[in-house]
Amino acid sequence: MDDRVSKAAAARPGPPAYRRPAERAGDRLKAVGYLLVALILFSGLDSSAKYLATQSDLPMVQIVWVRFVGQFLLMLTILSALPLSTLFATRKLGWELLRSLFMAATTAFNFLALQHLRLDQTVTVIFLGPLIVALLAGPLLGEWVGWRRFAAILVGFAGILLAVRPGMNLDPAFGFAFGAVIAFSFFVLLTRYLSAYDRPLSMLFYSILLGTFGIAPFALWAWVWPQSLLQWLLLALLGTLGGVGHYLFIHAYRLAPAPIVAPFLYLQLLTMVIFGYVVFGQLPDAWTIAGSTVIIGSGIYLIHRERVTKTPVQPIDPI
Repeated sequence: MDDRVSKAAAARPGPPAYRRPAERAGDRLKAVGYLLVALILFSGLDSSAKYLATQSDLPMVQIVWVRFVGQFLLMLTILSALPLSTLFATRKLGWELLRSLFMAATTAFNFLALQHLRLDQTVTVIFLGPLIVALLAGPLLGEWVGWRRFAAILVGFAGILLAVRPGMNLDPAFGFAFGAVIAFSFFVLLTRYLSAYDRPLSMLFYSILLGTFGIAPFALWAWVWPQSLLQWLLLALLGTLGGVGHYLFIHAYRLAPAPIVAPFLYLQLLTMVIFGYVVFGQLPDAWTIAGSTVIIGSGIYLIHRERVTKTPVQPIDPI
């Protein structure tokens, strides 16, 4: 991957870079509000997937596929006025398809982890995403971190060891959670790289393309008809919660600077705990709380250092 993205982008003609409009009074408050609603929707998405995976006979491949096809249909409905050529426009088709594969892998691994782990456990592992991205952005994108941020990354990894307690009856399902966060980190890195070449709408469209069409044959082959109205409703909600949540997430970052919005992402731990208790009667243990506190602290410190060093903070899109 070319580590001189900005120079390459400047060397060829293309659409002007997106510029966030001037802030108006109340924009930052609105941005935080949109983000909080998005986090609630994302937590509802994971809760619905966990319920279907644990309380029904529906195969996992079917649940994953319905999540993608639901968002695909919602997106086509909302963007029906646009020609398909606009959505398919890309200068890096191979990289876009690879990014889409990482998105499908992220969702599949995350749902498999949710089948066995608590909601708060899976989101704690996912919080490693910004730390992994910061660590890999140096060799892959030329965005090297200083020693302070490198130290924060190491502290964050120590936090995950605290949360999962390896060697102490470690649940093998954590392997799925780590698979999800690794795939997600490469998805974010490719998002950074491709943002210099493709428009946001095209990137959003391609991100769900392989999940919609690549998984379809396997999902249809394994298809099991839902046995209750609740199962039908939850399946229908998967794509809606994901699609609306991502729209609000993007809108939040358009209204306010990323360093203002990003720290509030960690409130997803709270929404996950609430959903976990209300829907499944589960509460986090002391080790998970301690480990997630360390990881969140490290992530917020990274955001602070990026503000100090004037490094652009990229939004980390929740799953």
